[in-house]
Amino acid sequence: MKVARIYLLLHVILTASVLVNTFDPITTTVVVGIGATLGRTIYKYFKESCNPQWIAFNATGLQKDLDSKLFGQHIASRIVLKAVNGFMNNDNPKKPLVLSLHGWTGTGKNFVSKLIAENIYKEGMDSSFVHVFTSELHFPHASEIETYKSQLQQWIKGNVTNCAHSMFIFDEMDKMHPGLIDSIKPYLDYYDKLDGVSYRKAMFIFLSNAGGESIIQTALDFWRDGRDRNEIELHDLETALSLSVFNNKKSGLWHTSLIDKNLVDFFVPFLPLEYKHVVQCAMAEMEARGFDPDKDVADQVAKDVIYFPKTERVFSVKGCKTIESKLDYYI
Repeated sequence: MKVARIYLLLHVILTASVLVNTFDPITTTVVVGIGATLGRTIYKYFKESCNPQWIAFNATGLQKDLDSKLFGQHIASRIVLKAVNGFMNNDNPKKPLVLSLHGWTGTGKNFVSKLIAENIYKEGMDSSFVHVFTSELHFPHASEIETYKSQLQQWIKGNVTNCAHSMFIFDEMDKMHPGLIDSIKPYLDYYDKLDGVSYRKAMFIFLSNAGGESIIQTALDFWRDGRDRNEIELHDLETALSLSVFNNKKSGLWHTSLIDKNLVDFFVPFLPLEYKHVVQCAMAEMEARGFDPDKDVADQVAKDVIYFPKTERVFSVKGCKTIESKLDYYI
């Protein structure tokens, strides 16, 4: 139906442009005016804007994606779904949603951010309302920290002014200069408005490897005790994780007031991945490429991955991060 309407508009404009040459000057002006108006209508139809046509939370879609595409992360999946669902269904949140995702490389932190974006914004990660900051790319020089603070504040203020439902993703927080993230603390706090701007509908997601060691140690303890990883609960990890991040000098959240003032709503732990999860990743990647998932190929890929500790070989060193490239070799 939408496509039909667009074709109709295009037809009217093209017809109007042809008829222009046969009309007198006054009629020509009217026809051109109609064509310009319709042209602006089509432009607005295609141009992403901050309204429900482009921004609409799909709770069912997010749950389905987390259940079928994220492997070995029962804690993270549950927290993310509840947190985002509760926030997006609240017409009057008291503060922005702040999630801090922690875990070893390749465990799904970036992937979960992508799934959240895809189930909120029609354009997903390509949306003009989703903003990704990478520490080493956007904040490379410690000597420019004050400049970065000012630029970051202005960038966030400008984008939230443009669209209240903006999302900000900070990748490689463990490489971010300590103190930089504190510059945006006011925007994450319980304020109705700051300089006339409300930040309460915005979402901030921090991605970090910091705290990964404590998460791995807990998972390894459970494995050595013969307990299933699905028995690990958030309370087994949360306190140690937040303390580890707060006291880690290499963390962008080192001694940050965001933690001190409890402005991070959830510290989300991502567990290290085992052999079976790597197999699942390989199967899912084959399906995403349009191939019939082949368990034998998936096993070959999983066996080619390096595991740790060296003696037990329980967890994948890089999670599922190299699966895509390794799969090219086998199919």
